[in-house]
Amino acid sequence: MINILICDDDKEIVDAIEIYLNNDGYQIFKAYDGEQALNIMKKEEIHLVLMDVMMPKLDGIRTTLKIRETSSVPIIMLSAKSEDTDKILGLNIGADDYITKPFNPLELVARVKSNLRRYTSLGSMNTDSRYIYQVGGLTINDETKQVTVDDEPVKMTPIEYQILLLLMKNQGRVFSIDQIYENIWNEDAVGADNTVAVHIRHIREKIEINPKEPKYLKVVWGVGYKIDKQ
Repeated sequence: MINILICDDDKEIVDAIEIYLNNDGYQIFKAYDGEQALNIMKKEEIHLVLMDVMMPKLDGIRTTLKIRETSSVPIIMLSAKSEDTDKILGLNIGADDYITKPFNPLELVARVKSNLRRYTSLGSMNTDSRYIYQVGGLTINDETKQVTVDDEPVKMTPIEYQILLLLMKNQGRVFSIDQIYENIWNEDAVGADNTVAVHIRHIREKIEINPKEPKYLKVVWGVGYKIDKQ
């Protein structure tokens, strides 16, 4: 059973989302502020979080930061705000995706399924793939889904892992921002620039000694990103 936590101070929205997701067989846990959400996370095995931004007691931003201290579970932010700065803030503090209210129920369900596929694939050991991709001290073991830099494990979110794996599998090839977005999100790259750039920055912060002078994840100005062949 897939457990999904919905956290929003609007009970009508929580109940509506619960109906949509129950139809697909998901187990739903409900919270109406960040403190309740964190308490549920401590007691239950949650596989995905739908997190409202504006809430009493503890808002979605601070709650997401708290969750990211111990968990890489997918987090989809929900907000009435549609400005790019708010989306970037959500991604910067560890969210995997962002949906603006009012949202299309079918889009919400599709994004939930997409993020769950990425997350469960990272935890799945039922795979015949034994490929190891390596450049210098950077290694991805795509059987164990582990990333290491100089033999030290690096914790990544599912999207960060998938982006890095895409580039590692295609060493030397330059991927544009649109190509990265379409490969990872499996949808048209509309307004993808900021989303991809934020995740690239997060990856660099985790794998590079000096993210401003990257050794592994290189930018080709005006074209895109690549990882050079060893």
